[in-house]
Formats: sequence, C-alpha cells, structure tokens
Amino acid sequence: MPRSRYFHKILGMLVFSGCLSGCIPAALVVGATAGGAVIYDKRSMVTIAQDQEASETAGKLVMTSPDLKEGTHIAIATFDHILLLVGQTTTEAQRATAYQLVSSVKNVSRVYNEITIEQPTSSWQRSQDAWITTKIKTEMLAKPGLHSTQIKVVTENSVVYLMGVLSPHQAELATNIARRADGVKEVVKVFENPS
Repeated sequence: MPRSRYFHKILGMLVFSGCLSGCIPAALVVGATAGGAVIYDKRSMVTIAQDQEASETAGKLVMTSPDLKEGTHIAIATFDHILLLVGQTTTEAQRATAYQLVSSVKNVSRVYNEITIEQPTSSWQRSQDAWITTKIKTEMLAKPGLHSTQIKVVTENSVVYLMGVLSPHQAELATNIARRADGVKEVVKVFENPS
C-alpha cells in the first residue's frame, strides 16, 4: 500500500474513533498542530508573530471600512511578510480600497491583490473551498520532503493560492499536489525562494 494511502487510512481511523468516543479534546488537536508548526516552520518566532499581527491588523482595517461593508467577501493571509488578499468585491473602487488599506500595515513587504470583481461567493462555495484546502494540506502531510507547515494554502472560489518559502523542488511538489486535488480550477503560486 502506498505510504500516503496508508497515512490517510490511519489518520481517518484516529479521527473517527476519537469523534465516536469524544476522547480527543479540541485543545489537544490544536496543540498538536501548533507544535508541529513550530518544529517545521522555517520562519523565526518573530516573523511568525509579525505575520499573525499583520493578518489581524489588515483584517480589522478591512472589516471596519465603511466602503467594504456591502457586496464584499475578502480574506487575508500572511506568510513571511507577504500579504495575500483574496475574495470578491462588486466594484473596482472597493478592490482598490482594500489594497490601499492593507498596503500600510506594519511588517508587510509585499501585497498580492487577487480580489476579483464579482458577487461574493456563497456559503456553500466557501465550504467547498475549505474542503479543498483540507484535502491539499492532508496530501502535503504525507509527502516526504514537504512539510505542510512551510506552506500556507488558501482556496477562494476553487482557485488555490500557495504561499511559502520553498526550494524549487518543494514548490513543484506542492503545486502538483494542489493541481491534482478534485475541484481545483487553478493554482496560483506566491512562493519565495529561501535565501
């Protein structure tokens, strides 16, 4: 049996059995995830904290802007001082406003504005996007030489955005995994090469 298939079966059995018995507290799952992130994340603790703060600040700016209250769905992701804007606005002016607001956020070196001009996605589409992200991250966990904590996967309207600081080989592995996932329309790479 291939390694990734074996891994998926074991992971599925553990999650399923934990759900049946109620023996896996949420804090344990979150703690295990966070612990793994610290072990494999190549960013310094300072950079991780700065990315988190930048995401929170940008999110507050977007959510509290009167110009972005109606007809928008905007999500923000930050990795290694790179900020990604995704989602939908109904006007170009709203798209520009979102970009302008987050461009001045402290500890952000570059902003990728991938917001599209269209009606916001439905709750159903957003749940599909979350499922796509979960499938991709699970595949990455099982791939030797690729730590999913080095990569941020963001899915918006079936378009997958990959962020991280990866070698060309790792970037190729991650991109191929994302392209093969069911339901993916396109993969956009927002990678940085390690220095």
